Amino acid sequence: MYKILKMEGRAKRAHMETVHGNIETPVFMNVGTAAAIKGAVSTEDLQQIGTQVELSNTYHLHVRPGDEVVKKMGGLHKFMVWDKPILTDSGGFQVFSLAGLRKIKEEGVYFHSHVDGRKIFMGPEESMQIQSNLASTIAMAFDECPSSVADRRYVQNSVDRTARWLQRCKDKMQELNQREDTINKHQLLFGINQGAIYEDIRIDHAKRISEMDLDGYAVGGLAVGETHEEMYHILDEVVPYLPKEKPTYLMGVGTPANILEGVERGVDFFDCVYPSRNGRHGHVYTNHGKMNLFNQKYELDPRPIEEGCQCPACRHYSRAYIRHLLKAKEMLGMRLCVLHNLYFYNNMMTEIRNALDEGNFASYKRAKLAGFEEYDKK
Repeated sequence: MYKILKMEGRAKRAHMETVHGNIETPVFMNVGTAAAIKGAVSTEDLQQIGTQVELSNTYHLHVRPGDEVVKKMGGLHKFMVWDKPILTDSGGFQVFSLAGLRKIKEEGVYFHSHVDGRKIFMGPEESMQIQSNLASTIAMAFDECPSSVADRRYVQNSVDRTARWLQRCKDKMQELNQREDTINKHQLLFGINQGAIYEDIRIDHAKRISEMDLDGYAVGGLAVGETHEEMYHILDEVVPYLPKEKPTYLMGVGTPANILEGVERGVDFFDCVYPSRNGRHGHVYTNHGKMNLFNQKYELDPRPIEEGCQCPACRHYSRAYIRHLLKAKEMLGMRLCVLHNLYFYNNMMTEIRNALDEGNFASYKRAKLAGFEEYDKK
């Protein structure tokens, strides 16, 4: 299912086979929270820009349209017309992000819906049932994501509960995958390492979950307030305690530079809302840094966002035109920026894989990071 093809230091170049197709890693998963990429990007667009894996959100799809609706429509792949792998996160991050709308107990989490205020209960079994209804390729275990500034005692109690929840997730998924009415009987389960910025709690938790022989392992609870240096330190300390022969996923991270640093530390899977969110605000990524297309200096600029880029925006349109669309609040401007950013991320992952194949990732990383700094100097 998952095979390491090459290593350079801790960096892994791997191939993963799933029921919905193969994944070449390292990979960036394009985030479609509610079964759509924000910015009017279709699944045909995702095919065109080289997307390998799409990521959707368990909590949001449970709230609307309802996971039972998705199941009746044949599962998420049929519903959104996407034939490649899909990863669904478990709803655990909403335990963190909707802090004012939830209450955590041993059995699970009680939410008030952010849409209509109705009460929702989600525990490990419910999360697995929802993800089974969605029929994603990879399901994430239900966890709590404690704040990076939470005190040690709170984090330890939270991590202990997350470990107990993981066993319940594993038991429930085994049961669901054997049911006759389950759409995807080959659904994979990834566990999540937590522990805020307490490296000893993280390492202990990594050891505990590694013994459970899951399909993959994620590092969660980073990029939630700690510094980049703290995040890199945690990865340095924790990744060696996760099974090397299983995929490693760094959740919710991040910038192109974060991804390069993560790959160097042994991470296979990444996801982040940055490329789509920034694109919707006219901020676009290039090999020379990030540009704000709202800037006056692009008003008469006939060049594409980036010379030589093969994305749908750069192949046809100028900076001046896209700036006009953004200023006029035309949705096309937002869409073109999102397409460019997602293409940039997906293409960077292809470059990373090629560099690992050729054994020159270290020099590739140096050159890429040096390029990103060019705009910072202007």
